[in-house]
Amino acid sequence: MNLPLPTPEQVRQYIVDGLACDHVDVQGDGQHFEAVIVSSAFEGKRPVARHQLVYAALGERMRAEIHALSMRTLTPQEYKGN
Repeated sequence: MNLPLPTPEQVRQYIVDGLACDHVDVQGDGQHFEAVIVSSAFEGKRPVARHQLVYAALGERMRAEIHALSMRTLTPQEYKGN
């Protein structure tokens, strides 16, 4: 049985539900998504660790519903350009 494709809004909500974020913007077509995620949880973490936090927030949805997710993970200070 095929699951309905998630919308960018649903993917955004999945992230927000699992990770404290200052800002999340998700664009996509139901299978491939691009996200900008701003969270103080990323402070002091390398990009791989930041992505792991997002994947943990998405959980099984990453395997079952979301086929591709490209993301920019920023701290609030990085997002402000400082």
